[in-house]
Amino acid sequence: MNSLTPELATEPLLFNWDSPRRTKAAITAFLALSLLAHALCFYIFQITYPPTVALLPPPARVTLITPASEEGRTLLRWIDAEDPALAFTTHRPPESKVRALPKIEHVPSYLTAKLTLKDVPSPEVDLRIPDSQPPGAVPFLRRKTASVIKPTTTSVSFSNELDTFGAPTLPKLSFAAPSGETPQTIYFRVAISRFGEVRYCFLLNSSGDPALDEQARLYLAQCRFSQSAANAGKADPFLTWGIATIEWGSDIAQPQPTPAGRATP
Repeated sequence: MNSLTPELATEPLLFNWDSPRRTKAAITAFLALSLLAHALCFYIFQITYPPTVALLPPPARVTLITPASEEGRTLLRWIDAEDPALAFTTHRPPESKVRALPKIEHVPSYLTAKLTLKDVPSPEVDLRIPDSQPPGAVPFLRRKTASVIKPTTTSVSFSNELDTFGAPTLPKLSFAAPSGETPQTIYFRVAISRFGEVRYCFLLNSSGDPALDEQARLYLAQCRFSQSAANAGKADPFLTWGIATIEWGSDIAQPQPTPAGRATP
């Protein structure tokens, strides 16, 4: 048994019974080198040199439908045929006129209005002699009375500043209008002395007739006032001014019409 021991010692073993520490260290080293290499490549190609190629969005495209092609003409004809605005539009028939009246059925009046039948007259004939004066309403004959226009008198009045002179003494009214037009109310500014005389008379507005204005001025110049006690001590040059008003009436003499066959001198 001792003689077999050296032979067994010299022959190689089928399995390696050495410690696996070296293999584990080698695998760990390779894994570390691989991780380091991947990190280096990532740093170089992703961070240091980023990719410069970028994908741009596709450009906008606009397609125009024109009758230049057969497909465009077919699509346009289909759009016209399926247009809802044309489908729901009322069209006149081609044979109708633009301003033609609508055809309305004539409805006679006897179909809508109910007729009232009249009574048939009596067949008996009245043979009596008719009265020459049949009874009837008595007519009232009313006489038309002409409207009476009361004549108005021309009046002369003075303002309140002249009340201290008392009631004026007016001459007789005798005015004649050269024209037939109605004159307007006329105003004068008059100056009265302490003796009640009209010293000055100035026309403020015209009546529409210069001749009638002159007659009114002469009429006021003839007016006199009764002297009052308040004016007894005043000097002669002292005058009291006031307003005289003449309102025309219907007593003005109108011009006489000239005969047609007689010439005016």
